[in-house]
Amino acid sequence: MSQHPPDDVATVLSQIPAKVEEIKKELRKRILGQEDLIDEMLVAILSRGHCLLIGVPGLAKTLLISTLGEIGKLKFNRVQFTPDMMPSDITGSEIIEKNHSTGLREFKFIPGPIFTQLLLADEINRTPPKTQAALLEAMQEQQVTVAGKRYNLEKPFFVMATQNPIEQEGTYPLPEAQLDRFMFCLNVDYPEFEHEVDILLTTTQDTQEDTNKVITAEELIAAQAAVRHIPIPRSVAEFATHLVRATRPNQSGSSDLANKYIRWGAGTRACQYLALAGKVFAALDGRLNVAREDIIRASYPVLRHRVIINYRAEADGLSVENIINELTQSL
Repeated sequence: MSQHPPDDVATVLSQIPAKVEEIKKELRKRILGQEDLIDEMLVAILSRGHCLLIGVPGLAKTLLISTLGEIGKLKFNRVQFTPDMMPSDITGSEIIEKNHSTGLREFKFIPGPIFTQLLLADEINRTPPKTQAALLEAMQEQQVTVAGKRYNLEKPFFVMATQNPIEQEGTYPLPEAQLDRFMFCLNVDYPEFEHEVDILLTTTQDTQEDTNKVITAEELIAAQAAVRHIPIPRSVAEFATHLVRATRPNQSGSSDLANKYIRWGAGTRACQYLALAGKVFAALDGRLNVAREDIIRASYPVLRHRVIINYRAEADGLSVENIINELTQSL
């Protein structure tokens, strides 16, 4: 691997920090507070990853994604998941239709809401596993298969799925293997007092501030490709791998902390996502190499849903974040 990206890639990389600041400036016209959510969502998009959002209702998730669509001239869809939803309600289905030119009846594919560029999958844990799997397969493969035919999804393609942490009755929690498809798991809490006052004042009026279109789909795709050219020093790659392996109890490279408090550790995909997020953090800082600090910064959203703690950790009052912090400091 070359130590420096090609000149055309370096040009795109040099434009990323200013472009992201423009996007955030436009988002702040509609979204008050939630700075961490905005930052981490943009990192996931630039990494070609997807986000799982854990938070109570009414935190402007739909407004955030739809506003991003406005800013980038991107297609946006929202799906409210329900227990009676079928996979075809997400992916689309074939119907029989008469061809007026030939007079014959033939199958026609009607695309589902997943055929978009920004998808908000609201309360994904309310729909049965078969429908969850249809969405997650499309996220992974970037395509949909219906009646034996493959249909590619439009790029860029980003999914933000939400889970409501309050109501658990009648839900279908995502299995660990399905959770692993999401690059980031983001915890969103209530806004600060001042932000909540501002939200009250701005959302109870009949006017809404207009946003400017500051990025195109082509520019976003170019940025996603350019980020991957940022090299990772072997020492940093080894740190990321050590960190992931340290979360696996009773395995080679496991930590005493994992053996004591972790029931299930992170898989290899966590290494890849730590690296990709690290590359984006480097790009946002205007650097052309990934540092150890970038991996640490990415560790919480990448590992939060991949590390499953045991009852002993809960009894000792330790959270997943506590354990991740201990591991990053001890390596």
